[in-house]
Amino acid sequence: MRLAENKRPGKKRRKPYRKSGRKNPEVDESVITAESIVDGRAARVVAHHGVAVLVRFESGEEKQVWLQPEQRAVVGDRVQVAGGRLGVEPAHGILRRRDPRGRERTIATNLDYLGVVVAPVPREPPGYIDRGFVIARAAGIEPFLVLNKIDLDEDNVLGNRLAEIYGPSAPLLRVSAQSGENVDLVKALLADDSVEEATMPPEGKLGAFVGPSGVGKSSLLNVLVPDLALRVGELNRGSGKGRHTTTTATLHSLVGGGTLVDTAGFKDFIAVDLDPLDAATHFPGFEGAGEAGCRFRDCLHRTEPDCAILAAVECGDVDERRHRSYVQLIEELEMSEGRS
Repeated sequence: MRLAENKRPGKKRRKPYRKSGRKNPEVDESVITAESIVDGRAARVVAHHGVAVLVRFESGEEKQVWLQPEQRAVVGDRVQVAGGRLGVEPAHGILRRRDPRGRERTIATNLDYLGVVVAPVPREPPGYIDRGFVIARAAGIEPFLVLNKIDLDEDNVLGNRLAEIYGPSAPLLRVSAQSGENVDLVKALLADDSVEEATMPPEGKLGAFVGPSGVGKSSLLNVLVPDLALRVGELNRGSGKGRHTTTTATLHSLVGGGTLVDTAGFKDFIAVDLDPLDAATHFPGFEGAGEAGCRFRDCLHRTEPDCAILAAVECGDVDERRHRSYVQLIEELEMSEGRS
């Protein structure tokens, strides 16, 4: 008897590889919403592992739950869990970015605060702080600025400059992860509980750190969460830049209240779905400058006549350097959205 071509006796053909991962036999293929979960337990997503997420219940118990092929859940999401079924509740404070390849990424949800971490060495890319503030405010997230490695800030030159520029716009926390100096200021900012959902226990504010590689985000988290033991990277001697040591977003509870998300891949970031017309509303240093109103509703505050922002620059209410930084941000937004 002749064997079929390309087949060997005693061997079974392998099934083709499924990129979507293994199925969870406990759920069906339909999309599950939080409203469809009956007698579910409230939880929060604390880590994402591709086709599954790790959730933490109010009791502190943690469980891995498989996602459906079309289901999306990210760190910070509030969910309802029943057996192997997971339903995601509507979210606010959504932190998203567009990576250098133009792909949209959701980093975390339900954020109250976004801490932009910088340091004397290495310095952040031009416009990094401004983009962080605008992205946060546009998402309904309160930004704050963290100056780490203050022991390297001789005569407080950088700290005083940042205070002058951003002090009127948001809190500036000067800390040292190495010595632990002033890190309690971060804890105090996040510990004030205003969570109104009756299904979750008092847990303080949810915040996230973003910052260029090498500024000490992981070191700072290690001080805030002593049992974390995140890997800390060294600066490249040639470039003076750091290497990212965090590879995925994870959520960590702080002693005394408050929760922090350690984010990965924020060497630089581009805003997602931010209309250039709205950028001035969220730009640090423009607070209250446009209250008089511009002549044109679509004014971008660059060269337009009868512009309230330009008038504020001319009379000294808005620093000219702040306006130049704003114009650069507008040009970046136009390029990213193909509007130029």
